[in-house]
Amino acid sequence: MNVLKSSRCLLLLTVLLFTNLPSALAGKVLVFPVDGSHWVNMNILIEVLHSSGHEVTVVRTASSWYVKEHSPHYKAITVTLPEPINIEKQDFFISFLSKMLEIQKHGGSPIAFVQFYWQMLKILYGMHWQASQLVVEIFENPMLMKQLYEGRYDLVLIDPGLPAGVLVAHKLKLPMVYNVRWITSGEGHFVVAPSPVSYVPAALSRLPNRMSFGDRLKNIFHYVLNTCIDHFIVRPEYDKLVARYFGPETDFYHLLQGADIWLMRSDFVFEFPRPTMPNIVYIGGFQCKPSKPLPPDLEEFVQGSGEHGVVVMSLGTLVRGLPSEITTEIAAGFAQLPQRVIWRHLGERPHNLGNNTLLVKWLPQNDLLGHPKTRAFVAHGGANGIFESIYHGVPVVGIPLLFDQFDNMLRLKVRGAAKVLDVTKLDRQSFSAAVREVLHQPSYRDNMQRLSRLHKDQPIQPQERALFWIEYVMRHKGAAHLRTDSYKMPWYSYHSLDVMAFLLAVVLAVGGAVVLIIRYLCFRLCRRQKSKRE
Repeated sequence: MNVLKSSRCLLLLTVLLFTNLPSALAGKVLVFPVDGSHWVNMNILIEVLHSSGHEVTVVRTASSWYVKEHSPHYKAITVTLPEPINIEKQDFFISFLSKMLEIQKHGGSPIAFVQFYWQMLKILYGMHWQASQLVVEIFENPMLMKQLYEGRYDLVLIDPGLPAGVLVAHKLKLPMVYNVRWITSGEGHFVVAPSPVSYVPAALSRLPNRMSFGDRLKNIFHYVLNTCIDHFIVRPEYDKLVARYFGPETDFYHLLQGADIWLMRSDFVFEFPRPTMPNIVYIGGFQCKPSKPLPPDLEEFVQGSGEHGVVVMSLGTLVRGLPSEITTEIAAGFAQLPQRVIWRHLGERPHNLGNNTLLVKWLPQNDLLGHPKTRAFVAHGGANGIFESIYHGVPVVGIPLLFDQFDNMLRLKVRGAAKVLDVTKLDRQSFSAAVREVLHQPSYRDNMQRLSRLHKDQPIQPQERALFWIEYVMRHKGAAHLRTDSYKMPWYSYHSLDVMAFLLAVVLAVGGAVVLIIRYLCFRLCRRQKSKRE
């Protein structure tokens, strides 16, 4: 009887222990996302955290069109800005793309180059000025600051592309984890890890890692240009905020570089090899997963393709439509193929659409790419689509449009897994020929499937790796032991110029002393010989 009672007590204690385990391990995470396609990535991490028992609070703006106020996975804190951030306007990327395409049509002339960068810099400055106002609205709202302090969060999860959350985390004295590839000055590696420009391509340079002398000149130019843009266009607005709220002794760049963990949305199967650091964790492809069955109507369309299979086309979440003169050429090129085509298209319907092409406003991209009848993927080169195509081993026809899409497509092209087209020179013949090349040359599919095997051959999946390191920071109240303090060093100390100058001075001093001694000895010897002759 006593044994039975003891067993029941032990069972009850075990049940209570495991019932309370999630709450005992649960943490509170404050999230600062960036709208648009970046939110797609952040939302996946939020769902993972929520399913693991963590409480998530997302700071959003009232004008956000992707980050919703109500969600089963998080609570929202909504901040109203005087003016919406550019990327929160649904027509922003349409008008921006139109201007960029118009400039690119004039070729690589110096005037076109200056126009391109002038337009980009105006937009970039406006975007970061608007983002800086989010910090002002938060810090100048006593009720909101009280709410944030009383939230007793364990860490702040930040997309540092718009780094308002960095300043808030510093004010709350909380550890920071970045969900990152891009920061204010470009690709995140360049501010946290050594980045020799002799073999590490600068952001937006469109260069491979094996560079000729001319390529290295171009790479240094892009690196210096990116640094100047960051120092003179982006940073001044945040420097003003840091001086205003933290004092002149605090440096914004030090705050930005001081994250405990960098969850880098990259993978060396795709990225070129380069130096890294112990607090960088690679989670490239963490959004990828095995495909699920398609909706019945879509499955019927796919199965109707027979032995030819289907081609999938999508230009991502940001760009809602290409100019009609380009979509007309694409539609005509698709009409020449025996394959069926599923095209995510939100603009005006092309008048010459072929009977083999299905236009949809939304498509289950991951599930379509994982379907055995999918033969090729026509894409703009966004990171999400790139990794899903790698995961499922589907070769790509690239039509890069903006920002890092050109660099992304270059990496696939170098690995023989993609054919890349210039959208400003695209016509139905060149487009159809490119798709046929990718469909019928086995090397494209073979190379992409090789990348897929390499990407999947990991001891732990990227999503699990991301969760582990977020919880690691919670458990240890940060990860300061993984951070280097190199970013706090003056530039001349970082590059050891002061040491080299000291050693040079020593060498010169010793050399000078030796020369003086030799000259003195020679002088004494000459005088002695002269005295003997006299």
